[in-house]
Amino acid sequence: MPKLIEKVFISGKIVVVTGLHIGGSKTSLDIGGVDSNVIKTAKGVPYIPGSSIKGKLRTILARAAGSANERGDPEIVKEIFGLASDGPDGVPARLIVRDAFLVDDHFGNTFPDLELDYTEVKWENTIDRVTGEANPRQIERVPAGAEFSFTFILNVFDGDKKKEHLSEIIKAMKILEDDYLGGQGSRGYGQIKFLNNDVDKVLMEFKTIDDYRNDTPGKPETSVTF
Repeated sequence: MPKLIEKVFISGKIVVVTGLHIGGSKTSLDIGGVDSNVIKTAKGVPYIPGSSIKGKLRTILARAAGSANERGDPEIVKEIFGLASDGPDGVPARLIVRDAFLVDDHFGNTFPDLELDYTEVKWENTIDRVTGEANPRQIERVPAGAEFSFTFILNVFDGDKKKEHLSEIIKAMKILEDDYLGGQGSRGYGQIKFLNNDVDKVLMEFKTIDDYRNDTPGKPETSVTF
């Protein structure tokens, strides 16, 4: 098993540029209710699952490499995101992506008049091409301007190409800003921006095993500009 030597923390805010819809379960079937809900915590607050972010980042890098499936991904993508296998060719994931939670104090001051507690409702239409009949439905989404705190953690093992791994992660984040997160992306939903303290940067911090052993703080690096 490779030896863990360091952890790299990438953190900041995800700012919603256009309405964000990441689907959740429908908790009620009230007449006139929302047709497609967003995922929420047990307290009813929207959040972005780490699995949604991580899956999108991997998909972006796979598309950039022209890969059709996980086994066809470049080795560096397998190293970062892992490859599940019952045999000896399995690769442990190095990247941990935490759930991104709403920055609640900012939210309350910015959106005092929403239809729902934390979200807005947008009507969408699908048109039957044969009959021309419209099928309206209500889509719940997090409004533009909402902010979520995010943290990525990259495990660095002895012999890893740390700089290359970080470069690929940052590249995927930059491409994601020009793509979309969640559903309905082709209809304009899900554009996001990575920020730290309201500037176009995210914070990167390095913490070695000796830092953990000696209970010393990690070493912040120059923020990554987006």
